[in-house]
Amino acid sequence: MATRTAVDVVMPQMGVSVSEGTVTKWLKNVGDTIQSDETLLEISTDKVDTEVPSPGTGVLQEILVQEGQTVSVGTVLARIGGEAVTLRREPLRAEPDLPPPLPVSIPDQVDEPEPEPAAVAEPEPEPESAVAGQQEPVAPSGNGRASAGEHTFISPVVARIAAEHRIDPATVKGTGRDGRVTKKDMLAAVESAATAVPEPVAAVAAPAPEAPAPAPAAAPPVPPTPATAARPVEADAGEKIEPMSAMRRGIAEHMRRSLDTAAHVTSAIEVDMSKVASIRERLKGELKANYGLNPTYLAFVARATIDTLRDWPLVNAEIRGESIVTRSYVNLGFAVALEGGKGLIVPVLKHAEGLNLLGMVRGIADLAERARTKKLLPDDVQGGTFTITNPGSFGTFMGTPIINQPQTAILGTYAVVKRPWVISDDTGRDAIAIRSMMNLTLTYDHRLVDGAYGAQFLHDLAERLQTWSEPDY
Repeated sequence: MATRTAVDVVMPQMGVSVSEGTVTKWLKNVGDTIQSDETLLEISTDKVDTEVPSPGTGVLQEILVQEGQTVSVGTVLARIGGEAVTLRREPLRAEPDLPPPLPVSIPDQVDEPEPEPAAVAEPEPEPESAVAGQQEPVAPSGNGRASAGEHTFISPVVARIAAEHRIDPATVKGTGRDGRVTKKDMLAAVESAATAVPEPVAAVAAPAPEAPAPAPAAAPPVPPTPATAARPVEADAGEKIEPMSAMRRGIAEHMRRSLDTAAHVTSAIEVDMSKVASIRERLKGELKANYGLNPTYLAFVARATIDTLRDWPLVNAEIRGESIVTRSYVNLGFAVALEGGKGLIVPVLKHAEGLNLLGMVRGIADLAERARTKKLLPDDVQGGTFTITNPGSFGTFMGTPIINQPQTAILGTYAVVKRPWVISDDTGRDAIAIRSMMNLTLTYDHRLVDGAYGAQFLHDLAERLQTWSEPDY
C-alpha cells in the first residue's frame, strides 16, 4: 500500500535473549532510494551478525543511529519517506518472547519438543565474615521478572550474570527501554564491583601494643590502582587499535566462562577413514548431479556421531545445578569461522537424529552458507546439545577445543591424510599399508564424563567410521 507517512526502521528483536544490537554498517546514505526488502544496514549482537532489510520502498530521509552505536531493541534507527512510501506486506521480522518453532527447511525433522532453558545455578552463600557491603543475589523467577526493585523484567542473559556474580538486578541502573537492565548494564556493574576497594574487616580485639617512637612524617600512600581498572589504550609505532565488535566481546566472555565452569579434559583417537573415503568418492558425482551437493567428511562424522550419542547419552547431556539432564534428541552445532577472523559462530541443526546422510549433507551446507552470508537469526544459534568443530578443513591434525556451554562435550575433527598404517589381514598377518587417516578429539566436562566413558565414546565412534557400509539415503 502507499502512504505519505514516514516509515520507522527499528532495531529488531533478534531472539528471546537479545535485548540490544550494534549498528555496524549502513549500506545506504541519506537521500538514497531504497526498495522494500533491500538490505539497508548490518547489525551485530552478542549472538550473531545479520542484515536488516528495509520495511518499505522510498527515500532514506534520516539516519538516527550511527555506525558503532549500541542501542536497545525497538530503538528507531532511521526513517524512510518521500512523495509516497510503499510498505512491504510483512513487517520486519521480530521474534516474540516465546520458544522458537522447529525449522522446516531441513528434511526428515522429528517433532520432538525443544529443551527447557537451563536453570541458573544458585550460588553458594558467602560466610558471615565476608567483605562488608557485598550484595545478596535476587533470584529471578521462571518468567524472567525480578523479585525486587523497580525493574519489572530481566532477560535470561542478565539473570544468569546476576546469579553468577551475586548482584541484585534491582540495584543496577538500567539504560534499556523503559529502564530495563541490559547485558551491558550488568557487565558494567560486575566490573564496578570488581574494581571497588573493599572496606577492611574489623579484626578481633587484641592487647594494645606499646606506643612506638615517633617516626618522621612521610608522604601519604598512593592508593593502589586495581588491575582491572580501565586504562586508555595507546598505540605504539606500527600498531593499530580498533574496538572489539559485539560478537568478539560475546565470544571472549563465553570462552572464559566455559573455562571457569567446566573441568576440561581432552582425549584423542586415530581413525582409519579409508572406507568412508571410498564411499564418499563414489557419491560425489551422484549427489552433485542430483542435488547439487558435495558430501564432505564432516557429514559422515556427524551422522556417525549421532548414532554413537544414543549409546553414550552423558556426552549429549547437561549439568543443571546439582541435576543431570539427558536427552533423547540431538541438536547438533557446527563451529563456523567467519572470513577475516571476524568471529566464530555455531549454528545448530535441530533434531539432527532424524536426518539420514543426504539430509545431513544438505543441512550442513545450508547452515554454513547462511552463517557466512549473515542470513542466520539468533534462534539458529541457540539450543545446541553437542558441538562439532572442524579445524581439519584448514589442514590441522590436533587441537583442544573449548566446550560450548552449557553443553558437556565438543568433538574436534581434523585433516584426512594418507600415511602408513599397520593392518592385519584375515589370517592375522600384519602389513603396512597406505590409509586415509583422521584424528578425532573429544573435549568433555570431567564433572560429568569420566575418562573411561569419554574414551569408550571415541572408540565406538571410530569403529562406526572404520566399518561404514554403503549409505541408504
